[in-house]
Amino acid sequence: MSTPSIESVKHYLLDLQDRICQSLGAEEPEAAFEEDQWTYDSGIGGGRTRVLAGGSVIEQGGVNFSHVIGKALPASATAHRTDLAGRGFQALGVSLVIHPRNPYVPTSHANVRFFLAEKENEPPVWWFGGGFDLTPYYPFEEDAVSWHQSAREACRPFGEEVYPQYKKWCDDYFFLKHRNETRGVGGLFFDDLNAWGFERCFEFMQSVGDHYLSAYLPIVQRRKSIPFGERQRDFQLYRRGRYVEFNLVYDRGTLFGLQSGGRTESILMSMPPVAQWRYNWRPEPFTPEEDLYLNYLKPRDWL
Repeated sequence: MSTPSIESVKHYLLDLQDRICQSLGAEEPEAAFEEDQWTYDSGIGGGRTRVLAGGSVIEQGGVNFSHVIGKALPASATAHRTDLAGRGFQALGVSLVIHPRNPYVPTSHANVRFFLAEKENEPPVWWFGGGFDLTPYYPFEEDAVSWHQSAREACRPFGEEVYPQYKKWCDDYFFLKHRNETRGVGGLFFDDLNAWGFERCFEFMQSVGDHYLSAYLPIVQRRKSIPFGERQRDFQLYRRGRYVEFNLVYDRGTLFGLQSGGRTESILMSMPPVAQWRYNWRPEPFTPEEDLYLNYLKPRDWL
C-alpha cells in the first residue's frame, strides 16, 4: 500500500470497534451495547454508534465509528493547516469514552482517526491522529504506571523517542487552562502524522488502537468491586464536570464533528450521564480528594 487506502483503514476501525465492545461488554453483567447505524441527511457517509447505559460497572459508555465525507474542511481543521482550505475530505475514526459507575474506576477515552483531503489536479493530503488518556477520581499510582507502560509499549516499535513526544503532547493537549490542571494522568496524543509514509503510519495508529484494551481492562478489573459511598459518588460527579468543560471548550474532535455537520448524538455521546458543578469548591486538606489535586492533575513522569 504505497498510497492511502480508505478501505483498509475502515476495515481495521470496524474490527477495533467490535473488539472493544466485546471486551468491555464482558465486564458488564447488567447491560449491553446497543447499536445504532446511521447515515447523514445528504446520504453520503455515516457511522455505527454503540452505547451501553445503566450498567453496574459501566454507567455509560459509547464506542463510535464514523465516516464523514465533505466538500470542504471546517475551520477547526484548517485553522492550523491553511493549505487545506477548499479541499474535499474524508474522515474516518473510532472514538470512545467510558464512564464507570464506581468512582474508583477511572474514566477512559480513546480515539484513532484518518483524514484524507483531496483537490482536483493536486496530490492528496492525508494524516493519522489519535491517542488515549485516563481520568481517575480516586487514583492509584499503580494504575497510572501500568497505563503509561502500555502507552510506551504501543510506541516502542516506532522509536524510543515516540512515547516521550506523544506523552508530552497528551499532557499539553488535555489541559484545562481555565482550571490550571490536567484532565487526568494523560497517555498519548498525536495528530497530523504522515512523515513515515502511509503503511508505517497506519501500523502506528493500529498499535495505539490495539493497546487501549490492554491498558484499560486490567484497571477496570482491579477496581470495579471496591466499595464506595455517597462521598465518593459526589466527588466523582463533581469531577465529571471537568470532563464536560474540556469537551465543550477545547476538544478538537468535538469541534470538528459539530462544524463539519456531524451527527450530534454521536459526537456528544462522550458526555457523562450525570455530573455536578459546585461554586468555589476546594478539597479538604489531607484527604483522598486532595491527593488527586496535589499528585495527579499535573504532568508527571509515570515511568
